[in-house]
Amino acid sequence: MLVIGGDHGMSGAVRLAAEAAARVGAGLVSIATRSAHAVLISAQRPELLCYGVENANELRPLLNAASVIVVGPGLGQSPWARELFSAVLETDLPCVVDADALNLLAAEPVARDAWVLTPHPGEAARLLACSGAEVQADRFNAVREVRRRYGGVGVLKGAGTLVVAGDEPVSICAGGNPGMASAGMGDVLSGVIAGLIAQGLSPRDAARLGVWLHAEAGDLAAQAGQRGLLASDLMPHLHALVNRL
Repeated sequence: MLVIGGDHGMSGAVRLAAEAAARVGAGLVSIATRSAHAVLISAQRPELLCYGVENANELRPLLNAASVIVVGPGLGQSPWARELFSAVLETDLPCVVDADALNLLAAEPVARDAWVLTPHPGEAARLLACSGAEVQADRFNAVREVRRRYGGVGVLKGAGTLVVAGDEPVSICAGGNPGMASAGMGDVLSGVIAGLIAQGLSPRDAARLGVWLHAEAGDLAAQAGQRGLLASDLMPHLHALVNRL
């Protein structure tokens, strides 16, 4: 699988997503990011294959080799980001769309079936051209509307993360804790979901199981205290949980 993102100054986001995918058993995980970040990430986590990519032409061979994509962690909204996101849209690969890729999608809407969209309330508001307060006032309707307009599977993050696919009832996750409202937690979730898709789960099943795994790992990590909880603290718990399933 392939994680795409990490514009200048945001290399941590792609590393978190890629490592989370590897921790849930995705196998071979690659990263496409700014060239300045590739060596740094490889040194930090040599199990991840990290490639410097500066344009769509350099990205396409990696897309051709991928089975599933995560696009958005640390991607930004620069011309570089838009070019890479456009290249992703040229493929028919299953993908998880997160962070700035959602903002790019909101600017130029398109619908497809084989993806999972993982907005927080602010990103959902941009996708729906409304306010964050309106999203929070009726979260169930908001996630249904995201799915209706953009297709695939909708995941609305927050206290009580919601998941909806097709015309099925909305699923709600009762797990998680306030300590998870910290930087990088969403990147970890996108990697978990994509890592499960890479192992053969449907986007619907991967989204539901991934949201639960993410929340449960967060609750286990928070046993040492919610204050100061880091996204990377979830990694050993994700590893343990998937091996107990």
